Amino acid sequence: MRFAIETLGTRGDVQPYIALAMGLMARGHEVQLAAPVQFTDMAAEHGILFAGLPGEFLALLDTREGKAAVAGGKGFSAGLKLLKHVRPIMMRLLDEEWRAVRSFQPDVLVYHPKSFGSPDMAAALGVPHVLASPVPGFTPTDEFPSPMLPFASLGPFNRMSHTFAINGARLLFAKDLKAWRATTLGLPGKTARKPVAGTLYAYSPAVLPKPTDWGPDVLVTGYWFLDRPDWQPDEALESFLRAGPPPVYFGFGSMPGIDPAAMTGMILKALEMTGKRGLLTGGGGAIGKVDASPRAFFLANAPHDWLLPRATAAIHHGGAGTTAASLRAGLPTQIVPFFGDQPFWGRRVAALGAGPAPLDRKTLSAAGLAKALTAMDAAIMRARAAELGTALSGDRGVEAATKFLERLSFTPS
Repeated sequence: MRFAIETLGTRGDVQPYIALAMGLMARGHEVQLAAPVQFTDMAAEHGILFAGLPGEFLALLDTREGKAAVAGGKGFSAGLKLLKHVRPIMMRLLDEEWRAVRSFQPDVLVYHPKSFGSPDMAAALGVPHVLASPVPGFTPTDEFPSPMLPFASLGPFNRMSHTFAINGARLLFAKDLKAWRATTLGLPGKTARKPVAGTLYAYSPAVLPKPTDWGPDVLVTGYWFLDRPDWQPDEALESFLRAGPPPVYFGFGSMPGIDPAAMTGMILKALEMTGKRGLLTGGGGAIGKVDASPRAFFLANAPHDWLLPRATAAIHHGGAGTTAASLRAGLPTQIVPFFGDQPFWGRRVAALGAGPAPLDRKTLSAAGLAKALTAMDAAIMRARAAELGTALSGDRGVEAATKFLERLSFTPS
């Protein structure tokens, strides 16, 4: 079978789909991955046929206006603040996605929710489409509200809240999308899209069980980890790890920082107040570089599957992938959410007893971080985190997803 995988966003939106692509390829399928051009090298490293999509949206997050939107936004509002910049980018992106999909001629189109043109492209090709998401919220349920909204529960309105996540992008770009369907895809205005052939959620049921009101066409697979067992640290990192007790991991992924010096200062002060050691990971801009010392070590990046098992706790932004990695390592986890689904994962970790309640980044302080560091030493919290780590280590998410896709793709429509 030929699978086209469409995904957009930051590393956390791409890395799981590389793992899925590799799982499909290992079972003899042909795969093309389309993602922002910034991930060309990552795809090549894993031998995946890659279609590079325009990278302007990722570049936008690094501008002053992009950073300000992320800093001030919660949930979906950060994206709304950038809408005037996103609209022209989005239309070019749709054209490039269609060019890649049409040239590959897949049997099945698998897509991240951000690739909202994928159902239309599948309709134009006459092939089934499968939604694949690292975050719930694209299948209505009464059990929790949309993760893109800053509420733990909306009671009787939980189900209704998912409509916004499901249809929001298509409504925002409705006029442009209608014209694109007609002129580029050749789809008449009244052509109905076929319903999604199935839905995959790439997180663990041990973290969030499958709602009882989801049907058999929806599978919570377990996480799609992309491990690097052959990765080797440099001597400086090895020396730091050997020089004292396991450190606390600090990392904010691809989240842009407004004042990385202030964030770094808070972290260093909290470590000093608690007598702990820290691994500070940069790469996204929220944490600044520090000189190596017995107390703290800065590194641009390292594979989570190698690094986190060598830590004693984790403090991070709450991206789905980083949350998965810290929980699989059995670490008590403190989440400091920036935007999007991150507050949702922060609440979920706290509800599971594997970490304190999320910290508000706007009022974050060294004292608050120190309090979190102390809270994560609690025996009950450590035991619960260890239990989750054991459960997640047994996940076979990619294997479950590939078998689900094979069953769907070989079923006559």
